[in-house]
Amino acid sequence: MSFKPQIKIPATYMRGGTSKGVFFNLEDLPKGAQVAGKLRDDILLRVIGSPDPYGKQTDGMGGATSSTSKTVILSKSTQADHDVDYLFGQVAIDKAFIDWSGNCGNLTAAVGAFAISNGLVDRARVPENGVAIVRIWQANIGKTIVAHIPVTNGEVQETGDFELDGVTFPAAEVVVEFLDPADADADMFPSGNLVDVLEVPGEGAFDVTMINAGIPTLFFKANDLGFDGVELQEAINGDDKTLLRLEKIRAYGALKMGLIKDLEEAKVRQHTPKIAFVSGAKGYTASSGKVVDAQEIDLNVRALSMGKLHHAMMGTAAVAIATAAAIPGTIVNEAAGGGQRNQVTFGHPSGTLKVGAEAEQSDQRWLAKKAIMSRSARVLMEGVVRIPDPE
Repeated sequence: MSFKPQIKIPATYMRGGTSKGVFFNLEDLPKGAQVAGKLRDDILLRVIGSPDPYGKQTDGMGGATSSTSKTVILSKSTQADHDVDYLFGQVAIDKAFIDWSGNCGNLTAAVGAFAISNGLVDRARVPENGVAIVRIWQANIGKTIVAHIPVTNGEVQETGDFELDGVTFPAAEVVVEFLDPADADADMFPSGNLVDVLEVPGEGAFDVTMINAGIPTLFFKANDLGFDGVELQEAINGDDKTLLRLEKIRAYGALKMGLIKDLEEAKVRQHTPKIAFVSGAKGYTASSGKVVDAQEIDLNVRALSMGKLHHAMMGTAAVAIATAAAIPGTIVNEAAGGGQRNQVTFGHPSGTLKVGAEAEQSDQRWLAKKAIMSRSARVLMEGVVRIPDPE
């Protein structure tokens, strides 16, 4: 019996924010994978090492967490006044499934750097020294994101002294602006209410803020779910009963938000919506051992991604937090102390994060104008990734 040799695909392994992923230039993918479909998914699954019944992704580039099981496809933009089109795939670890329904805000910080380094941005738009403004079209959700990429001697500057909780080493600061992060064709609050009651058979009824800004997110009060709001990963991720309960609540929330038509669909839509719980400012010791003082923060937020408590905070969920915090009456705003505010600092399992947002009310409808945050990014490895020939 003869076997085909492995194929080589040019790729770059990058960290963006508190996530890592394998980045591809669309034109470098095999011809048949340059369009959406089974071949593309099969290739990316094999690259990452999924599905893996052992949950380790040992035979691939994935890191066996939702933060490190990600792929990105970039190309010159097809949209006017944009530089690069950004398509994100959240790869399931134990299933043969890639969720294309949402964005990764953390990896967005790496998109501009990749685009500049790989010739996807017109060189006339890249200063010799200064900050390059990269206009990103987020193809999953049809939104514009603007990344401010530091440039030194005509090349992306990755080193610096900007520290991001959840990332071990400092790097150059990348400011990311999410423009009009809510769905312009629908109410940012799907029910039209800032707070709803979500009834979950066998679990109870919970106050919830359902918001679609950055990424569809369900915000609950921590104590309503039986938490104190300062939990770290080990307190939740090792408890299968709690995880199943939270997934059940998330599924009913997805149904109430109109994202799925029946509960079965939630099993193949793990990336969205996110489920998060909030509490007022409380001091705690972060996973790194850093002591977070209650005086440093406005509130605490914990969020789950792909069925597990995130080790820090998803970038898109941070957009949802910032937007909800800017709107008086939401569960997030009330946890932060209420009133008008255009930025908050919140505590997460790895430390703290400051985020800002602008929101306004027009004709009794809330509109999100912008959300902004600072991240960092750098290339970890570049060259080719090898996989068995899928064809």
